[in-house]
Amino acid sequence: MRKKIVAGNWKMNKTADEATALLSEVVNMIKDEVTSDVRVVLCPPALYLTTSRQYLTAGGKISLGAQNCHEKASGAYTGEISAPMLQSIGVEYVILGHSERRQYFGETNAQLAEKVNIALENGLTPIFCCGESRDLRENGDYDAFVKNQITESLFHLSAEAFGNVVIAYEPIWAIGTGLTASSAQAQDMHFELRRHIAGQYGDTVAQDTSILYGGSANEKNAAELFAQSDVDGGLIGGASLKSREFTIVVKAVQ
Repeated sequence: MRKKIVAGNWKMNKTADEATALLSEVVNMIKDEVTSDVRVVLCPPALYLTTSRQYLTAGGKISLGAQNCHEKASGAYTGEISAPMLQSIGVEYVILGHSERRQYFGETNAQLAEKVNIALENGLTPIFCCGESRDLRENGDYDAFVKNQITESLFHLSAEAFGNVVIAYEPIWAIGTGLTASSAQAQDMHFELRRHIAGQYGDTVAQDTSILYGGSANEKNAAELFAQSDVDGGLIGGASLKSREFTIVVKAVQ
């Protein structure tokens, strides 16, 4: 049975004091108000991961996630953070392949396959991002493009290993633009991705795979998006930076 998950990607935001305040607010709101079995993953900047760990109760609803990791376990990679480092401080999830990493840092499908491998080897759950640009959505075969991202970065895994991966579909044209895929568009793509996974691993694995929506999901549209049968939660950007808005998003998961 697939998990319902809402992950908050803080990106490169918040000073130390602001991060501590936001974390405290979110943790208390989730504890007091959320009654469903949704898994909440908070992904602050790497600088705040150790501090954040102190606020999260073992066995609680909230897990700690990182925004990225390097594809090597160690070495002369100044400024980078490895999967073993993340695992050693209690991180459980790691976002891989976010469109901003692909666009600004040139991450490729092959490189992401390596990152997925090292994450899984160290007991981290990858939240693997895939999605298409606006131009591709309007003028190209966006369906094949997104499926190819999954094929090239994930389909080398065994069925058992793939079962430890979370997919996040993020239409790039809807990230930080105020645009959002309609609930029908989100459902259609999530359905196609699940069918693509079934073609490689079978229907049981596909039905057990959590597929999140990421693309300007917020407190106003989350309930409609999450009501779709193949949408298992969200990867939330801007709305995760405000405790009340993020809590409303989390509560929208049924």
